[in-house]
Amino acid sequence: MIFRYTILYVDNVPSSLDFFQRAFNLKRGFLHEGGDYGELITGETKLAFSSRELMRQLDKNPASPSADAPTFEIAFETDDVASALRRAIDAGATLIQDMRDEPWGQTTCYVADPNGYLIEICTAVRLPG
Repeated sequence: MIFRYTILYVDNVPSSLDFFQRAFNLKRGFLHEGGDYGELITGETKLAFSSRELMRQLDKNPASPSADAPTFEIAFETDDVASALRRAIDAGATLIQDMRDEPWGQTTCYVADPNGYLIEICTAVRLPG
């Protein structure tokens, strides 16, 4: 078995794809002609988006995300957190936590996307050794 998708439920799939392309330099993999489903290329696992309306049609009722009370986060790893943070904010992300060096050897910061999803921008964990 492989981990194939993370799907975020959003009001506007094309707008969400556009934000993630601008904010994190991701490439669009697919947008369904109806606009209710799309994917970004992120390596082996796809970051996908489905409209809340489509989920309601499938008898699901997704809750709205809240960066102040997240139930999960997604993380993007980079060697240059400062530049990535600036790019995300310039694209419309909201700063949640500014850059800081963590005791486990990682630099982190957090933003929220326009939908309210919590996103970590970080370096790789550098374990002592």
